[in-house]
Amino acid sequence: MAKKVVTLAHYYTTPEIQQMADKVGDSLELSLFARDAEADIIVFAGVRFMAETAKILNPQATVILPDRGSTCSLVEQTDVAQLKAWRESHPDHVHVSYINSSAEHKALSDWIVTSRNVDDIIASLYADGKKVIFSPDRNMGAYLNFQYGYDMPLWSAVCEVHDKFNEDALNAGFAEAGDKMHYLIAHPESPLPVLKRADYVGSTSGMLNWVKQYDREADGVIFVATEDGILYNMKQARPDLDIRQAPIYAGCQCNSCPYMKLNTIEAVKRAQQGEGIRIDYLSEAQMDAARLPIERMLEFSQRYYA
Repeated sequence: MAKKVVTLAHYYTTPEIQQMADKVGDSLELSLFARDAEADIIVFAGVRFMAETAKILNPQATVILPDRGSTCSLVEQTDVAQLKAWRESHPDHVHVSYINSSAEHKALSDWIVTSRNVDDIIASLYADGKKVIFSPDRNMGAYLNFQYGYDMPLWSAVCEVHDKFNEDALNAGFAEAGDKMHYLIAHPESPLPVLKRADYVGSTSGMLNWVKQYDREADGVIFVATEDGILYNMKQARPDLDIRQAPIYAGCQCNSCPYMKLNTIEAVKRAQQGEGIRIDYLSEAQMDAARLPIERMLEFSQRYYA
């Protein structure tokens, strides 16, 4: 019997890779799809922590990452031993971790969140009288502290792509728009000064939906502070709009994730044939420990967003 192969692609991969996928989405969408896929082989055109999450949710499946180098700066900047000590130094806090983290990191967490549900999950914890520590994304945590008046201790890693957005470059981009109305939508992995200027802050899917539902000035300019892959999906959905990536320095609208772009056509094709990096190094105990906070997130999302 032929094995069922499912190919997943994140929005930050190139258009050609997205067209090869059975499902294109952000972290939560792909996590849910992977859980329910009942696939024999899952090819994950994304980065390693995403493939690890798919394996954790589908331990019976063979999960393949097309390129060994597809990591994430949030993972690379986090020493797990130091994270463990940091967590233990806050014994009366709930440890909430962003899904952009390694399996080892997740196993040290009480809750996993995505950029789509982080606001609601942390608000729920505070409503229950809990205290929270947040890792690994410092920018996202700083925005939550600013937006809601939390005092969460934060880990210090950043997304190297989103962290490049800055106010000076934004001002230059806005000036280039001239007399046109301009809007900024931003991912919460961006620095706080950028997020304070945004008309909308939200997940990758949230930003895409904002663009789909845009009904303001017909000749307005929409600047997008996130990885450039999603602009393909935005322009496909709304070819009538002037959509530009927010600049990172004078004249540059070229902010790509180098790890996502390692998912080439050739690498994905090889993975679909069973080659590539197999996520077979996680022990059953590691997967069990990491699965618990992920399942908490999924159960919360199912209840909250039903």
